[in-house]
Amino acid sequence: MMHKLSIIVPFLNEENNLATLCKSITGALNPAGFEYEIIFIDDGSRDVGPKIVADLARQDIKVKLIRFRKNFGQTAAIAAGIKFSSGDVIVPIDADLQNDPIDILKLLSKLDEGYDVVSGWRKDRQDTFISRKLPSWLANRLISKITGVYLHDYGCTLKAYRTDVIKDIPLYGEMHRFLPAYTAWYGARITELPTAHHPRIHGQSKYGISRTFRVILDLLVVKFLSNYLTKPIHFFGGIGVLSLFFGFLSGVIAIYWKIFSGRSLISTPLPLLSAILGVIGIQFILMGLLGEIMIRTYHEAQDKPIYLIKEKINL
Repeated sequence: MMHKLSIIVPFLNEENNLATLCKSITGALNPAGFEYEIIFIDDGSRDVGPKIVADLARQDIKVKLIRFRKNFGQTAAIAAGIKFSSGDVIVPIDADLQNDPIDILKLLSKLDEGYDVVSGWRKDRQDTFISRKLPSWLANRLISKITGVYLHDYGCTLKAYRTDVIKDIPLYGEMHRFLPAYTAWYGARITELPTAHHPRIHGQSKYGISRTFRVILDLLVVKFLSNYLTKPIHFFGGIGVLSLFFGFLSGVIAIYWKIFSGRSLISTPLPLLSAILGVIGIQFILMGLLGEIMIRTYHEAQDKPIYLIKEKINL
């Protein structure tokens, strides 16, 4: 099946890689006969990278450039690329030459087997073990466990998405790495495919071991949004009810000791604990109610549905 491809390339200070990457992408796609566009997104580079891409764009109409005023992060760059893309398949790829553009064809071939998302898997990853591979392995295991979408390599930028499964997914923070999980929650069929991974030759990696901790925090947000976005009372109210229960239990035990053991209420912290847990429980329930009001305002004010339709016939 012939697709129109939108290749999204976020970059930050990658001046030595951009021309080579563009040549590699066109070299891989031109013989295959695909209609395509290459959207470069400059995420606040301070080198001559944007000028290099601008020169490439003047030579080839398929090459396009979006420049940010400052560094907003990879998620923002990918979100901008998706917004301005026109293809029916979107393929993000890193600008560091570690992904191989020839693998795009493999992803597309797998996509045509009936999948909506094909995720690249850097099975033989050419990075340092302690600072890159080990944190990535731990993060992938954790993400897979919590989201229920099991992939070996969430961090691999090289993926192929059918546009209709990601076009309406809002991205912010550093949520781009969770895109496969988001699409799965909306019913997308996902698989992964081993892809080549080359050592970095030019430039420096923008990620380090500290990213693992940010992934954990982002994962908490993803888990909350996936399970409780449209029903926050279930989350906050559940905690509130538990708090009230344990507060009530603490009070009953304190009264029991007072009546049957003659133990003074001021000799045990249970009455204070009961009062604190009661207040906390009420606060969480009220937070849940406020969350419900906000969610209803969000959906109703924008006439935003809580579902996505895959297909319509005669409508």
